[in-house]
Amino acid sequence: MSVFKGDVLAGRVALITGGGTGICKGIARAYLRHGARVCITSRKREALAAAVEELSRETGGEVMYAQADVRAPEQLDEAVAATVARFGSLDTLVNGAAGNFLAPAAALSPKGFRTVVEIDLQGTFNACKAAFAALSESGRGVILNISATLHYFGTPLQIHASCAKAGVDALTRNLAVEWSGVGVRVNAIAPGPIAGTVGVDKLVPSGMGERVTSQIPMGRFGTVDEVASLAVYLTTEAASYITGAIFVIDGGQSTAALGLLGAGLGAPE
Repeated sequence: MSVFKGDVLAGRVALITGGGTGICKGIARAYLRHGARVCITSRKREALAAAVEELSRETGGEVMYAQADVRAPEQLDEAVAATVARFGSLDTLVNGAAGNFLAPAAALSPKGFRTVVEIDLQGTFNACKAAFAALSESGRGVILNISATLHYFGTPLQIHASCAKAGVDALTRNLAVEWSGVGVRVNAIAPGPIAGTVGVDKLVPSGMGERVTSQIPMGRFGTVDEVASLAVYLTTEAASYITGAIFVIDGGQSTAALGLLGAGLGAPE
């Protein structure tokens, strides 16, 4: 059950990178349920087609896909053009395309580091640049960048993703300053461990779930729906004076870890 009115996003048109899976598919679902029209993108056409069929069936909303690699600016230009051609405008961009894997820094290849930075950080910039004209023309542009909490402290085996997401946070703040004057708000959402996502499946070793949740003050993983609800709020007019902000949604995990480190207590057992 949503806390928002069913038509709170009526008239909105959103482009969501990485929208075929995980958190961003959940955001697409929430947008559609609240009246927005949506285009999802990723590199894999088969996954996109399946996601569009699923989202259309579940929500009854207007949803399309455009195959695009966020590392290729011309493909993003085409995705924006296709969205505008289908729906008449574009006023919302969600940047969720990401790549990650576990790797110790000493064993991480330059190519592996570069690939994650190109997808997470360069890809976010590419999408923002491709969508800028349409977003500014709408007069109520919204960009939501999906960040993370990895870079708030040293995270083993995650130097590539940590650096990329730190860059996403910087990009968010800088674009907010530059683009607010033309009617484009830019914010970021930084999820912690979210159940049922590829991130948790890949990055939380089997059998370690209980240990991870013991370090979260709320005692559980978050849900995709909780992240999607935050995205809906930040897209509505209720958030019309919010820009340049990073919204952490991690059940208090990063706050607790920083508090323990500041007190010299180390991580909880």
